[in-house]
Amino acid sequence: MKLNCDMGESFGQWQMGCDEAIMPHIDMANIACGFHASDPVTMDKTVKLAKLHHVTIGAHPGYPDLQGFGRRAMHMSPNEIVSMVQYQVGALGAICQANQVKLSYVKPHGALYHAMMQDGKVMTALMQGISALNMDLALMIQANREAERWAQLAKSVNLPLWFEAFADRRYQDTGELMPRSQAGAQLELDEMLSQAQSLFRQQQVISQGGQPLGLKADTLCVHGDNPAAVAAIAKLAHMRDSLEQN
Repeated sequence: MKLNCDMGESFGQWQMGCDEAIMPHIDMANIACGFHASDPVTMDKTVKLAKLHHVTIGAHPGYPDLQGFGRRAMHMSPNEIVSMVQYQVGALGAICQANQVKLSYVKPHGALYHAMMQDGKVMTALMQGISALNMDLALMIQANREAERWAQLAKSVNLPLWFEAFADRRYQDTGELMPRSQAGAQLELDEMLSQAQSLFRQQQVISQGGQPLGLKADTLCVHGDNPAAVAAIAKLAHMRDSLEQN
């Protein structure tokens, strides 16, 4: 199970994250495309860093919401979503081309990701928009009980799906993530390592109510916006590699 992380989310003089420290420990970099965070120089710098460490590159498009970091819901028509995402993916794709590396997938950010998982119209618009680019891209979405439904929809537009689980977020009994606004939604280090181990070994998590939830995931999402998170990601990578060797 590969580790993916949101990267390149600085903007101008405003710095966020610990990209240089995290990149050696991950397999997939979800690079912001300028709408919720980042700028052209940051995008180029992050692509170069991913190339240096042989990390697979993905586009991380979001709503046009720099002030809210893309975490505020926006009402947009399917056509607006298609154009908005194609614009961002195309920009990062051009930077990847200039650096002679491949753009491999798309993972929506924040409120757009949440809308995608909750609203079939948004999911459909994203799938159609990404497929229409003809860039040989996959779409990364959350592994949940609706996985088969989304797989069938993606197949209809010839779009590969990669399913992800979350190392540091608590799951509700329904299989959805607990909202960040609720206490306990973010796992402590020991809880995160335990949940990751369960995903690596058994492809399941224990929900908020103590229920085992099966999650067939291709990749595990980690978040690394501070030095403590970097150490945690390094531990996760070591744990994953040790389990694979055994």
